[in-house]
Amino acid sequence: MIEISNTVSLDEDEVELVAIRAQGAGGQNVNKVSSAIHLRFDIQASSLPEFYKSRLMDLKDKRLTKDGVIIIKAQQHRTQQQNRDEAIVRLVELIKDATKVQAVRKPTKPTKSSQRRRLDNKTKRSQIKQNRGKVDF
Repeated sequence: MIEISNTVSLDEDEVELVAIRAQGAGGQNVNKVSSAIHLRFDIQASSLPEFYKSRLMDLKDKRLTKDGVIIIKAQQHRTQQQNRDEAIVRLVELIKDATKVQAVRKPTKPTKSSQRRRLDNKTKRSQIKQNRGKVDF
């Protein structure tokens, strides 16, 4: 079981993990060992609540395909198990971030005293600049 929150969890069967060869430098091991992990998660076929599914489908993320499949590639670590754990952690973070509800911003207005202070500072500054001009005798 993959825990998303106290009430929501995923079954491990819903997440497809495939071992692939990692890219980049790795010495002699890189051509022999499949230590990177490709995680595929089909949103529509999952047991997530409808709210989670709709929020995930609305994501503007390059890891989400048009078909509603999240693809995460983990190849940071040397071992397959560490990459597997990292891929699952990244999936859980993605799901949690997608379901966070943004607080509605309440627009505020500047106070009368702050407006007055601003205008007073502007007039003082303009007086200073006017006094810098040439002196006419």
